Amino acid sequence: MKIAFIGAGNMGGAIVKGLYLSKVCKADELFVADASEEALKNISRINKNIFITTNNGEAAKRADYIIIAVKPWLVDTVIDSIQSSIKSNQIIISIAAGIELSHISEKIGKNYTLFRVLPNTAVSLLAGMNFVSSLNASKEQEETILKVFNKLGRAIIIPEKQMSAFTNVSSCGIAYALRYLRAATEGAVELGVRPDIAQEVIAQTMIGAAQLILQNKTNAEFEIDKVTTPGGWTIKGLNAMEEHGFTNAVIKGIKANN
Repeated sequence: MKIAFIGAGNMGGAIVKGLYLSKVCKADELFVADASEEALKNISRINKNIFITTNNGEAAKRADYIIIAVKPWLVDTVIDSIQSSIKSNQIIISIAAGIELSHISEKIGKNYTLFRVLPNTAVSLLAGMNFVSSLNASKEQEETILKVFNKLGRAIIIPEKQMSAFTNVSSCGIAYALRYLRAATEGAVELGVRPDIAQEVIAQTMIGAAQLILQNKTNAEFEIDKVTTPGGWTIKGLNAMEEHGFTNAVIKGIKANN
């Protein structure tokens, strides 16, 4: 599977690394273009056989799939730079936040199969959550894209109108989860635990909590009830958090951009 990346910043680079580590692509099946020499050096550190260039069209023409991985305001410029190098049988995938498929279609041409993917940075560790929408795609093409991004963690098809909601929940959610980790670490330090040990313990606890939901196919309240003994430490801690607005603060954070 030959995949070109136009853009090798944090997210583009993370996906390149994930595709290589998951063996979805061999090094010589990855083609990466970026204006930044430093970004391209970072790609070469993944594997020196990954093709790198500062010429967008040079990367685009070599691949079956082209991933546009630039900031939203650069999407039109990128499309202009690759327009003469691409063919209608190539599949275009955009990870640019807020840029709708209809806009890309109008800009690049209505004959192209287009995908919009919302990943998060954990794809570099094959632990990302990826949301996929499409335009002009067959069921088989959707299954192929899902298969690729499931190798980088988990992937689901969603209506494009829900992209903003899932940006708040998942892409921003990485930061929200880490803010909880930071706060919990500070609480542990107050109790006399070394910060490095506290952070490692809390991070593993977060992994365990997530796996209880994902593997048991239960809901959060069910798993909370299993560890909440009447009169015990857990309920006292939960009630103290709620007294200071924990749930309301999370909900307001998720909805802040809507």
